[in-house]
Amino acid sequence: MYSPAFQACTGFPSFANQGKQLHAHMTLHGFQPNSVVGARLVAMYASFGHLHLARLVFDRILSPAVLPFNALIRGYSVSGCPSKSLEIYLQMRGEGVRPDNFTFPFVLKSCADLNWNSTGRCLHQECLKTGLDSDLYVGTSLVDVYMKFRAINEARQVFDGMRLKDVSSWNALIAGYFKCGNIDDATKLFYEMPKRNVISWTAMISGFTQNGLADRALAIFYEMQQRSDVKPNWVTIMSILPACGHSSALEQGKQIHNYANTIGLDANASVQTALVAMYAKCGSLTDARYTFNRIHKKDLAAWNTIIGAYASHGCGKETIMAFEDMNKSGVRPDGITFVSLLSACSHAGLVDEGFAYFDCMSREYRIQPRAEHYACIVDLLSRAGRLGEARDLINNMKCDPGPSIWGALLAACRIHGHLEIGKEAASKLFVLEPQNGGNYVLLSNMYAQVGRWEEVNALRCLFKQQGLKKNPGCSWIEINRMVHVFVGGDKTHQQSQEIYTLLKSLSLRMKAAGYVPDTSYVLHDVSEEEKEQTLSTHSEKLAIAFGLLNTSPDEVVGNNELDNVSKLYKMSNSQTRE
Repeated sequence: MYSPAFQACTGFPSFANQGKQLHAHMTLHGFQPNSVVGARLVAMYASFGHLHLARLVFDRILSPAVLPFNALIRGYSVSGCPSKSLEIYLQMRGEGVRPDNFTFPFVLKSCADLNWNSTGRCLHQECLKTGLDSDLYVGTSLVDVYMKFRAINEARQVFDGMRLKDVSSWNALIAGYFKCGNIDDATKLFYEMPKRNVISWTAMISGFTQNGLADRALAIFYEMQQRSDVKPNWVTIMSILPACGHSSALEQGKQIHNYANTIGLDANASVQTALVAMYAKCGSLTDARYTFNRIHKKDLAAWNTIIGAYASHGCGKETIMAFEDMNKSGVRPDGITFVSLLSACSHAGLVDEGFAYFDCMSREYRIQPRAEHYACIVDLLSRAGRLGEARDLINNMKCDPGPSIWGALLAACRIHGHLEIGKEAASKLFVLEPQNGGNYVLLSNMYAQVGRWEEVNALRCLFKQQGLKKNPGCSWIEINRMVHVFVGGDKTHQQSQEIYTLLKSLSLRMKAAGYVPDTSYVLHDVSEEEKEQTLSTHSEKLAIAFGLLNTSPDEVVGNNELDNVSKLYKMSNSQTRE
């Protein structure tokens, strides 16, 4: 009677009161739960998140068998208490209770969550001794845990040794390959699968996106749409939207939004939040705000997304207004909220407001500042030219200043031309992140600004001796659902000749109108003419010129750095075409 009733309540927090009443009824009538009923009770309370009650019930079971142990191990594991889960497993073994195929998956998950590699391998030996390594669920869990340890060979050995595999086994290996960056192996395995489900397709989309392969993520999503045997779910839509954001593919993002609407998924709050993030990353704050306003119940994630969207676009006042609206709605901010808020104040030059929010973060909201919050305040002071105060703040921080903090100071020293503090910041960064060539470049540029070419050459020699590389900056632009990427001096594009012809024409007309190029940003010991040539082939200008050649006015979508250049060239181009 009681066992099926407890099982019916399990997994439904809205039935928590009914479950407690059933338990009280059982206790009042003098029924002492055996292992089966006790296991149902433990599982029920654990599913409600009431782990203290689950443990209380467990401790009152006389000589618990494997079922109550499994229920409690699972409860701790899925509730984010992996160490407690392993503690119960050790108690289980100490009492001589033999684990089964429902024990090991959750114990292995706990090892993975704790990153306890050695313990995970010992558990694998336990599986071998009990003969459970060939079990479908245990085998899949072993594949998953080895992949989380980045032990690719061991994971593949377990997978190949499984006599029985289902789609979950294949999915675990594919997801693991992507996590380890083995893109080709994951793709090969996907197309070898005897059967794929929506999780398989979603794993591929998510894997490509997380590895920076937005085009391949979009391609496989479109391939999935063509199939009749599988349809995307809300997780699939959430996985593909960041790919649009990463490549600024606004039109493709809008099409996916329309598709989600067609299949009834755009009402999902998580999908709506992902849509807000996508629109913001694609540069359309209007669409981001419109989508945000349509979210019926705005949670912390939704508010953080819109606040982060305004902050990333440098809209300081709008960020503050969104933060105040969040407070009025009753949603309490977290550390992520304040990173966006402080960053927005920094970029908008709102020094007093930034300090006020930094103060109330700990005083009013009891959120202790972390390195990323200090980095924002250092950036806030630095952008305002208050470099000495920024350095003093770093030296008096309660936590160790990391690369982001010293990096913010170094970048500001580059802008304000403060060589001495810049040297101090760079020396710290050379120790904290010796493989980051960008720090060497920044300091070298500062020396170049003041004409100290000997120091410039010395740094460049050190840069080469240590085998460092600096990836060239790039600009991208979306035309007709295709993203075009340009680097400085790029002549590989099929329209290069037309692009350079237009740039030359624009440059001549701009000079005739009185424009003088600022060559101070070309930090090489070369003539003014050569500096002007370097500026004229900047990646942003190439992208804008390509956009002007291939679109009508106001039709171009590109990365944020193009904004100022875009305005300048549109003005010049309108004069050219008149």
